[in-house]
Amino acid sequence: MHHSPVLLVIAHGSRDPRHAATVHALTGRVRSLRPGLRVETGFLDFNAPSVPRLLDRLAREGVRDVVAQPLLLTRAFHAKADIPAVLHEASSRHPLLRIRQAEVLGPSPLLSDALERRLYEAGLTPADKPSTGVVLASAGTSDPEAIAVIAEIAREWRCAGWCAVRPAFASASLPRTEDAVRELRAEGVQRIAVAPYVIAPGFLPDRIAAGAREAGADVLAGVLGAAPELARLLLRRYDRASAAEDRTALARLA
Repeated sequence: MHHSPVLLVIAHGSRDPRHAATVHALTGRVRSLRPGLRVETGFLDFNAPSVPRLLDRLAREGVRDVVAQPLLLTRAFHAKADIPAVLHEASSRHPLLRIRQAEVLGPSPLLSDALERRLYEAGLTPADKPSTGVVLASAGTSDPEAIAVIAEIAREWRCAGWCAVRPAFASASLPRTEDAVRELRAEGVQRIAVAPYVIAPGFLPDRIAAGAREAGADVLAGVLGAAPELARLLLRRYDRASAAEDRTALARLA
């Protein structure tokens, strides 16, 4: 009998209790979308269970197949370095456990849909688009590939009818949220909304919100959190990684 690989969602972890609560709400939504699928949540830091400990437990239970899904929006340091290192280390401890790292979540039209959902929940309507400038605020990274992805999303949003779109970063890169808001204001944009391009609450999202308030943004959207689009996207990435595994297995059999 063919068992679906276990979906292991890897979150960063945070001292802020809202972070883990939001991650668990999201994985709960994933489970409700696909009741037969086993979904586990592991953290890189601050929260339990840690990813290595969780993989040890799965190996002890006789699980043979895991798709590890980084809960990340861009391919920066965590996706390229520390998650692969943790997974590689677990693989060497458990040679019978097959672990495949799925692609990060972004970029994806589903993420754009979730961002717009949050902006509308914060009080905007589609009719506001032509008169509203958006600051697309991410947690921040020094990785050029990740920064380019944020800039590209901002360009696409500009084409989708928003009056102006500026990327901003809570750390590691510039501009900061408050500077991007002031820049739009100086250009005469009537209404300015800040859309946090982050999954869960925590220190950096709080910094984005503080910057939005300090610079007088008109609208501050919530974090992406357990948005239904995000749950669907997790399953899409999982399915793609599982299908790649199946193709590899068939090639080996052939």
